[in-house]
Amino acid sequence: MGDPGLLALALILDALVGDPHWLWARVSHPVTWFGRAIGWLERRMNHAADTPGRRRLMGAALLVVLLLPLTVAGAWVSRALGPVADILVVAVLVAQRSLYDHVKAVADAFDRGGLPAARTAVGMIVGRDPATLDEAGVCRAAVESCAESLSDGIVAPVFWYALAGLPGILAYKLVNTADSMIGHKDARYLEFGWAAARLDDVMNLVPARAAGLMIALVSGRFAEVAGVMRRDAPQHDSPNAGWPEAAMAAGLGIALGGPRVYDGERHDGPWFNGAGRRQAVPGDIRASLRLLVGACLVQFAAVALAALIF
Repeated sequence: MGDPGLLALALILDALVGDPHWLWARVSHPVTWFGRAIGWLERRMNHAADTPGRRRLMGAALLVVLLLPLTVAGAWVSRALGPVADILVVAVLVAQRSLYDHVKAVADAFDRGGLPAARTAVGMIVGRDPATLDEAGVCRAAVESCAESLSDGIVAPVFWYALAGLPGILAYKLVNTADSMIGHKDARYLEFGWAAARLDDVMNLVPARAAGLMIALVSGRFAEVAGVMRRDAPQHDSPNAGWPEAAMAAGLGIALGGPRVYDGERHDGPWFNGAGRRQAVPGDIRASLRLLVGACLVQFAAVALAALIF
């Protein structure tokens, strides 16, 4: 298990410093290293001529090849280098300040340059085509990213560090990176990325629901928001993403989800909190940031309490 006192210090450090551009412009972020390793192995292990079963097997083998040395290295770093290593690694791999800054940049872009600037800003944090988004679409995209990334960028890394120390948080970040790179449903990745997608689903089951409950708690309307979350979350294609998104939608009184365009192709997704206001505005982005900060404070309070008890 991870040390809750060290975790609390890491959360404070991340909130204060975030991801300094001057550092990562000179030294690659660890997640970038993960991505390079995944890409290098995928090009050598994923062959179109293989049977679907073999491609699934090779995709699982890719995870094993990377996870085993990474978790061993994490355990060694924690023991050999001591508490400072835990604090620094966790602060780097948790995205409180980074998520806040990226979502806020979309709201600021509306103020600075209107819809064209906001489209550019939101394109930095979502996969959908920003050129197809009107003002409401840009606002919904930013709010959805805020909700989903609260789960997989903040709550999940904290959960896995608390559960399994540095090996846990490193394993989670590798699997989450693999899912984002190869966990797609196109011809190239449907089978090869199956193991990454399923393992990512499993590792996010608890964090996604915890993130939704945190949003419900800080919204001030816990029962109502939790009810919408329980009703609407299962409509999402992902077993996890719908929980924080539905909670955020209900917490803000807006509808999230709906149709969106990826790579020129329209996808008609479900609406979350469908009775809410669909014409989201830039003020909703700033309201989502207040819920994000509140959820992070709830999480920090839980970690700090654990540090006092244990």
